[in-house]
Amino acid sequence: MANSLFSKEMQDQLKELKGQLSKGRDTNAPEGENQKPTEPVSLPTQKQVKKTVKQLDSEHIDDDKVLFMQAMHGVQQLDDKNVRPPAGASKPTRPDAATLSKRAAAQGGDAVDLGAGLSDMQALLNPVASEAYLSYKQPTLQNKVFNQLKQGKLRWYDAVDIHGSTIEESRTAVMQLLSQAKQNNETVVKIVHGKGSEAILKTCVNGWLRQIPEVLAFCSAPPKDGGNGAVLVLLKKPKTAGE
Repeated sequence: MANSLFSKEMQDQLKELKGQLSKGRDTNAPEGENQKPTEPVSLPTQKQVKKTVKQLDSEHIDDDKVLFMQAMHGVQQLDDKNVRPPAGASKPTRPDAATLSKRAAAQGGDAVDLGAGLSDMQALLNPVASEAYLSYKQPTLQNKVFNQLKQGKLRWYDAVDIHGSTIEESRTAVMQLLSQAKQNNETVVKIVHGKGSEAILKTCVNGWLRQIPEVLAFCSAPPKDGGNGAVLVLLKKPKTAGE
């Protein structure tokens, strides 16, 4: 059993310890017996014995660790789906611009209609600073509702992150986001445009949204939702069949 628990080095230490103890016992043989003179033997101290035992215990533990690691090799931890996600984890995720652009190209329809006639030039002729606060509302919208939007009290349902995308990808992604909101009867969405030194995408979003009749208002998001690097957009409620 000892062979399976201790290394050869530890076994040698044990033999050496036993040998020293045996020599110590020989020096205490009865007087009168013919004995050859022996060299003085220094017996291991109690501290040395404890140290050796401690090393052996350490060797045992290390062997157990090695055996455990070998047994667990290749095992992957599985997510426990019964654990409730942390608070706030259920908030809607935001796809990137490339994903929405591909989706828009495949679906067509409403996204194309919403983006029809949008002018990039009109947007770019009115540049905004990277730290500028964006704010817009149609005259018919109540100030109370607009203030709720600015304070982040109106829950946004879907979002897109166009930060780092091209103008073409960003325009298509924004239009697809608004189209999805219309299909799902959602009235508030978020667009993450970033800032950047030139604030090109921020300028484009500011100009595009002003050209879309379905947009009742938009404003830079509260700090918890991206601050001046994102906008919250309030859309008209889709008309029902009876209206």
